[in-house]
Amino acid sequence: MATAGYAILADGLCKHYGTTKALDGFDLAVPHGAVCALLGPNGAGKSTAVRVLTSLLRPDAGRAMVGGFDVVRETAEARYRIGLTGQSIALDEVLTGRENLEMFGRLYHLGAREARRRAGELLEQFDLVGVAGAAAKTYSGGMRRRLDLAISFITAPPVLFLDEPTAAMDPRHRMEVWNQVRTLVAQGTTVLLTTHYLDEADQLADQISVIDRGRVIAQGTPGELKSAVGGGRLEIVVDRADACERAAEVLTAVTGIAPRIHIEANRLVVPVRDRTGTLTDALRGLQDAGVYVRDVALRGPTLDEVFARLTGHETATDEKEAGR
Repeated sequence: MATAGYAILADGLCKHYGTTKALDGFDLAVPHGAVCALLGPNGAGKSTAVRVLTSLLRPDAGRAMVGGFDVVRETAEARYRIGLTGQSIALDEVLTGRENLEMFGRLYHLGAREARRRAGELLEQFDLVGVAGAAAKTYSGGMRRRLDLAISFITAPPVLFLDEPTAAMDPRHRMEVWNQVRTLVAQGTTVLLTTHYLDEADQLADQISVIDRGRVIAQGTPGELKSAVGGGRLEIVVDRADACERAAEVLTAVTGIAPRIHIEANRLVVPVRDRTGTLTDALRGLQDAGVYVRDVALRGPTLDEVFARLTGHETATDEKEAGR
C-alpha cells in the first residue's frame, strides 16, 4: 500500500460482528490537506470506519494508516497525529467551559498562558463567551456540542476526524463550524467528515466517498459524482393555478414522467436526462398549449439525488449505528 501523499489510507478493511459485516473490504485514500466526506445510509459502516481509523477498534482484516503510521502496529504514533470529535460528547461536567478548554490545552502540551489565550479565542469563535464561567453540566445540548468541537480545535492536528460534527446545531452555528474547518484545512490539517447533511458535504468536501454495506461504492469530487449520475430537473412556473394541469400534460408527453406539482406556487418539477433538448421541446409544447410560462429553470442534479440513486435511500440521515 503506497502511502506517499496520503494522510489517511484504508486497504481492504473488514470488521464483523457475528454474521454482520460492518466493514467488508473498505478502501479509502485521502490526500494531505483535503476534506473527505464519508456518506452512507443508516448502518452503512461509517462510524465503524472512523473507529478503526482512529485506533479505537481493531479490524479483523485489512490495513489502515493515518499520518503515515499503521493504526494497529504503530498505535501511539498514529494517535499523536489524530484529533477526534465523535458522536458521544466527552466533557468534564463539573468544570466550566473555559476550564475544560484550558485543561485540554494543557493536555495537548500548550503552556498555561497559551492555553488561556487559545481558550478565549475558541469561546468567542464558537459563541460560548456568555457561558464560559458556567459548569458544562448546565449547558444545552447544542452548547455542549460546540464546546466539544472547540476542544478538538485547540491545536491544528495533522488529521482531524469529525463524526457528525454539526448534528442538532442551528444553521448559524453550523456555518461557524464550517468556517473553523476551512481555517484548519488552510493550515494543513486533513479532515475526514461523516455527516447526514448533504449540503455540508457539498460545501466542505474536496472528495466524497459513498459507503454502503461496509464498502465504498462511489467516490469523487461533488461535481464528478453529480456528472456521473447525469440528468437534472426542469422547473416551470406558470401564471395561474388552473394552468398547472395542462402544463403537466405537456411535460408528461415530453419527458414520459409525470411532474410533481406545487400548486401553491404554480410550479412543476420533472426530472430530465437530455436537459437542453427537453427544455426546447417543453417550452414549444407549452406555447402550443396556450400555457404562459412565468419562470423556467434547468438545474443539475443535487447531491441528495446522487445519494438516492447510488444507495436507494432518500437521505443520508444516520443515527448512531447500533452494534457497529
